[in-house]
Amino acid sequence: MPVQIKRLLIVFAVFIGLMIGLKILFTPDSWREYGAYRGYALTEIADKEAKYVQMETCVMCHDSIGELKDQGKHINLQCELCHGPGYKHIDDESVDMLIPEDDQFCIRCHAVNAARPQDIIKQIDAEEHSEGEACIMCHNPHQPWL
Repeated sequence: MPVQIKRLLIVFAVFIGLMIGLKILFTPDSWREYGAYRGYALTEIADKEAKYVQMETCVMCHDSIGELKDQGKHINLQCELCHGPGYKHIDDESVDMLIPEDDQFCIRCHAVNAARPQDIIKQIDAEEHSEGEACIMCHNPHQPWL
């Protein structure tokens, strides 16, 4: 066997040995406990603080909006769906929540889509319906039936 092939085989053997050693060194003990995942990842995720709040938390301070929402078709939607994460606002009231001012928030659910049930979610052609105006110019999202 030529000497250059022997040298190449030695380089490959060292490289493969190095890769196997690094895999053994850096693979966590809980790898493949639940498939191709770290088993400890579930515990780490569960230990993290939740970054959302329920509608009941919002209604504790914003009770008048909660009453309006309880009468409408958006009763089952969480406030954070349109207003963004509320956990920082709960801790510090000076942190402003997102106030949707364009129609992109409404259109996420109300744009014409054959996959959505039309008898449950009112669908519109936004360009034809609003002529470029934001939805909240005519509709109050907390009382969309008006």
